[in-house]
Amino acid sequence: MRPKLVLCNFLNDINELKEFAMVHGFSGIDWSFDLDNLPKTPEEESAWVKKMSFFHPLEIRFHCPFNRMDFGHSDYAKSKAAIDVFSSIIRLVAKADFDHVTVHIGLGHNSTQLLSWKDTIVNLRQIVQLGAKQGVKICLENLAWGWTSKPNLFEKLIRKTGAFVTCDIGHAHACESVCTQQYAVSDFIAPHSGNILNAHIYHTELAGVGHVPPEQINDIRHRLDLLQDAGCRWWVIEIREPDGLLQTKKLIDGYLADQGV
Repeated sequence: MRPKLVLCNFLNDINELKEFAMVHGFSGIDWSFDLDNLPKTPEEESAWVKKMSFFHPLEIRFHCPFNRMDFGHSDYAKSKAAIDVFSSIIRLVAKADFDHVTVHIGLGHNSTQLLSWKDTIVNLRQIVQLGAKQGVKICLENLAWGWTSKPNLFEKLIRKTGAFVTCDIGHAHACESVCTQQYAVSDFIAPHSGNILNAHIYHTELAGVGHVPPEQINDIRHRLDLLQDAGCRWWVIEIREPDGLLQTKKLIDGYLADQGV
């Protein structure tokens, strides 16, 4: 099966975003919520649902890159506030008949000291179960630092909570555990075969630069092979600069054509 190649909501105007996706042959949109602009009233929720329906026939999945908002925060009030936000997002996504949400652990922090491992597992399991009741699959993304940047801890978080996986191959390339050869990128992927529902595709992440696109397909070929073998079929080209985005898509289209898919 050919993976669906997907872009981020990198354009603010939804007409321009849909047109860009359709003209350039993308199959869907990985929509990142903005924490400051979440619907707050039933009227705003209804307007948001209508807005999302505009993108048909493109498939939509959702991403929650919320800086320093953790359901596993050791401060109960902060973890409770995060759980409330994620619960409302699950309800909103289900109301609009969508079914995938990606979450993070420790995003925006530079230390895990503020987090509770035990509470993280308990609360993520609660969020996963809430999603399941409403038909929404909750996926945990690996980051370039922290617990989810270590394949052994990432595997344990997935196993103990029942979450699905969003595999960020740029984070996997850049994280310390891979750079020091303690682990390999495959250690983020192989244990989760069949459960990786989303992938974020770019070459690597650099401090002060952000997501770096591949210069040639060999920069990412091995990682794409691993995703193919693991059965992941939703590939988000997570580059927000149009030229880099389209060049990366061209490389991936060529890679898939060579494979006959």
